[in-house]
Amino acid sequence: MTTMMGALFGALFGMLAAGVWVGIALIGTSIVLLYTFRSLPVDRLLAQYTFNILTTPELVALPLFILMGEFLFRTNLSRSLFNGLSPWAALLPGRLLHVNILGCTIFAAISGSSAATTQVVGRIALNELRGRGYDKRIAIGSLAGAGTLGFLIPPSSVMIIYGVLADESVLRLFTAGVVPGLLLAGCFAAWVMIHSTMNPSLLPERSAEERNMSIGQRLAALRELAPTLFLILCVLGSMYAGIATPSEAAAVGVLGAVLVTGLQGELSWPTLKAVGLGAAQTCGMIGLIVLGASILGNVAAVLGVPRQVAEVVTGWGLSPLMLIVALTLLYLVLGCFLDGFSMIVMTLPVVLPLVLAAGFDKLWFGIYLVIAVEMAQITPPVGFNLFVIQGLTKEPLSAIAKMALPYLLIMVAFVFLLVAVPGIVSFLPTLLLG
Repeated sequence: MTTMMGALFGALFGMLAAGVWVGIALIGTSIVLLYTFRSLPVDRLLAQYTFNILTTPELVALPLFILMGEFLFRTNLSRSLFNGLSPWAALLPGRLLHVNILGCTIFAAISGSSAATTQVVGRIALNELRGRGYDKRIAIGSLAGAGTLGFLIPPSSVMIIYGVLADESVLRLFTAGVVPGLLLAGCFAAWVMIHSTMNPSLLPERSAEERNMSIGQRLAALRELAPTLFLILCVLGSMYAGIATPSEAAAVGVLGAVLVTGLQGELSWPTLKAVGLGAAQTCGMIGLIVLGASILGNVAAVLGVPRQVAEVVTGWGLSPLMLIVALTLLYLVLGCFLDGFSMIVMTLPVVLPLVLAAGFDKLWFGIYLVIAVEMAQITPPVGFNLFVIQGLTKEPLSAIAKMALPYLLIMVAFVFLLVAVPGIVSFLPTLLLG
């Protein structure tokens, strides 16, 4: 087993260090392992694996959600979210900082992407907050933390990939993410309230507009949220009403995004071209990674690597809690060097058997893994949300990472809350789906 593991990680990290694309590196590592340790028809096996993986029905939803996100990126939803939420956020301690958290929570329910959530909410909210005198540190930090909710609140591209690789129901994963996602958003909001109350200099004086706004004006502002709520109804409403499967709900979401784009006057041939190219590039990248990961997982199973690793780790006598501690430290380190998708696909074939042997179920571990990916989104030097915010603010990456640190620590603490109360994950799927 030591020789196999050495060959696996040596080949994989050697290719990655040489600048080979992650998907190609995963496939190349699989070929090296098969040729080295088994006398098998590699060409036939790879062809069969490729066909089986890329024709998985659950994967149909992934490009559709990506396409929907491309359309929404080119609409005025970010302005609508800010205008609709700011009158109500102004009533809370921390005031308009909560627009970041509420906006990301709502947009996460239609986007499926953490980076898209951060980009869409941040491009209006950050300018507004800084223009009104809010301290940039707490404004940027709250956006960095809340933007990660795009992966936890359904629909989620990460959950689709995990569901395919782990053979878990995507609908159950979507349902399981709702309560943890809302609770984590609540934790972020609570920190903003505490931090801003303890440091009132972070906030500007209340404007006359905020002080004098009537309830009628606040209620009228909710009309700005109509396009977003319409899209949530299209996607989540169609799924949980039993009208559509996740893949069909994604198609309904694309249709809704096209309608919103058209009604806002943004639908044109240049827009359609940009949407098509952006979706094709993203789908090609993710599809290649998923293919490579699935092939490597199958090859590892053929070689017996997961079983042998599970036996070794079981021999260490780690308690379930200590196993989660070790995995959390592992994912925090990996998150400094790999994107979230790569983290999942590279570790799942080995880690999943360990977790199942420790008594955790695949549904719970899926939510845990999504939170681990969220952590990777805001850990330098390759945290993708950090790059998105840097593009919006031109702030140094190290400074943005420091601003996001409290939200990273909140997510680490939240993981252990899920360990202590696993019913947070299982409650809603059991209630709605049995």
